[in-house]
Amino acid sequence: MSQQTHDLSRFLADRYSSVKAHFPGEGRRRWRLRVAEQFWALSPEDKQKSAAVPPVVEAEAEDAPYCMDDDPLDGVSIDALGLGIVVRTDFSNEDAWQAFCDTLQAAEAEFSSVPEGAMDVEADEVPGESSKDDVMDEDDSEDVDVDENAPIFHLISDPSQRTVLESLSNLAALRLLNDVDVRPAPTPPTGTKRVKPPNRLVDCHGWQEIYTGKMLWIYDSKSNVDQCVRLVSQQGAMMYGTATADSWRARVSHICELQVNLASGAMKIDFGGMDHWDYPERVRNMEEAERLIT
Repeated sequence: MSQQTHDLSRFLADRYSSVKAHFPGEGRRRWRLRVAEQFWALSPEDKQKSAAVPPVVEAEAEDAPYCMDDDPLDGVSIDALGLGIVVRTDFSNEDAWQAFCDTLQAAEAEFSSVPEGAMDVEADEVPGESSKDDVMDEDDSEDVDVDENAPIFHLISDPSQRTVLESLSNLAALRLLNDVDVRPAPTPPTGTKRVKPPNRLVDCHGWQEIYTGKMLWIYDSKSNVDQCVRLVSQQGAMMYGTATADSWRARVSHICELQVNLASGAMKIDFGGMDHWDYPERVRNMEEAERLIT
């Protein structure tokens, strides 16, 4: 079951059932992606017309098939215990992966033993790879109640899924484990031109592709050396020009604190300020975004 819906709701209400009938057995996330592909294929004028149509009332949308249908990966995503998901995408160094898991387990145990409130941090105190981490001003984020007894992370690391997981991009991970949606792109500041060529992860005719679900942390080949993971953004920051699927590297020893504070709404990472996002990953994501869903 998808957790929520945004501005794609009316489009989903009109087209989801037809897409589902044409592609039986694929699952909710894939069907939503196919509907989103039809949205992106619209002309700028038709996208604007779509913006004028009120979205489905949230209470109705929550019970709609495009939110309630099952997905093959719900068991390791929204139904799995944990606030966030660590996805292993490199299988070349088992010792490094085990060291990462050991550090993460110790960090979770340490975090759970700290009295409530003692780990609250200000934006300039957030530990990570860089000392310049900022707070992201994002109006439509939701506060999440944190269950102190629940694990902080669910790990996806099954070697039998190596062909699916290996070298997975941020965008591909979002499409597997989160639900696609769209929202109006942030407004460019005065004197700033819209991005060219348009790209759905930043701004395509005034719209931006976004994702909802649990936060994703990607273990990649660099993680074997730096013991960091990529924290993946589900949507761009409110600063114009930032992109959905941008990522920022965080050390394993700090990600429990980060995840809990992010899930509770106490803190947000600014993927746009000071250009902290990973440029090669952004290029990779934007190229993948333009490929048709097959």
